[in-house]
Amino acid sequence: MTTSRILQDDEYDLSKELQEFEDTKLGVKGLVDSGIAQIPRIFHFPPEALFDHEPQQPNSSNDMIIPVIDLSGEHKDLVQQLRDGSAKFGFFQVINHGIPISLLDRLIDAVKAFHELQPQEKMQVYRRDMVTARSGVGFYSNYDLFHSKAASWQDTLAVRLAPIPFDPNEVPEVCRTEVVEWDKEVENLGERLMGLLCEGLGLSADKLTGKSYLGRRTMVGQYYPYCPEPDKTVGIASHTDPGILTVLLQDQVGGLQVEYDGKWIDLKPIHGALVVNIGDLLQIISNDEYKSGEHRVFANPFHTPRVSNAVFFSPGIHENIYGPLPELVSPEKPALYQQLKFSDLVRRFFSKELEGKSMASYFRL
Repeated sequence: MTTSRILQDDEYDLSKELQEFEDTKLGVKGLVDSGIAQIPRIFHFPPEALFDHEPQQPNSSNDMIIPVIDLSGEHKDLVQQLRDGSAKFGFFQVINHGIPISLLDRLIDAVKAFHELQPQEKMQVYRRDMVTARSGVGFYSNYDLFHSKAASWQDTLAVRLAPIPFDPNEVPEVCRTEVVEWDKEVENLGERLMGLLCEGLGLSADKLTGKSYLGRRTMVGQYYPYCPEPDKTVGIASHTDPGILTVLLQDQVGGLQVEYDGKWIDLKPIHGALVVNIGDLLQIISNDEYKSGEHRVFANPFHTPRVSNAVFFSPGIHENIYGPLPELVSPEKPALYQQLKFSDLVRRFFSKELEGKSMASYFRL
């Protein structure tokens, strides 16, 4: 427990309240279902960590600033567009990506349906330690619950997709078909995107694909229910993703923001589009040619829940050594990062709270 998590007054026992919340195995959705009008104190972020909730004006200069890339375009144009988006923002959206929009719609509905199951059904798969979970499937609220300064207003269904083949029968039936279909489609899309991103670095298309770079896939189905006091907490604190690449499907509720040039930009949902962002390890490997995009999510002020589904791509072999590629290092641009094991990066990520976290900075020379 960090110093920021000690007792704040004589009557408030933070550790006890955190454990009581954890022991319900009902997550944030359980609190909403109980009819609360005020959120528990464990969700109160200090004022300096809260987001500015002033909405952007419609048609502002920030609208659609994050590139939307049509993957049915000319190959050479795609290489340049993906390079530009990855270098400038660390984020882009893709359309005409080849994954049926009907599957994406069904996936959102299926993840929502899981989170809205009866409590006793969800509790059967409640587990926090996904690393040691035999089935590779778990439902929890706030992976960093016992590390962060405050809990965020969201619940998660996580499925370990690879490198250990997952047993579809372990995935809750309400979303099983959609998860299996989504995994096949998103694996292919991840390989295609990485091929284009490699070419954007002047590398061969297969340089950073395969098991050594994309062999590990984890899916998280996030659920952000209505928050009665959204000005006191967050949906997800600002952070970057630790791995290589993330592919995200979001519904139409909105709430995701991306940091650019010292400002936070709304990443507006586009029906049928997928959001892609660069992870810390790819920033390190590319020697800062690509940027790991910092992002966050508002606590949901709407009575309609926000649902998203992300797949995190990372190396399939944790003990491999990674660092700036020799092809991207020169006397004019020396290596900016030390060599590291991916397992060291992951260990550091999961031992610290999420807020403001960028793993790349820990390994910079």
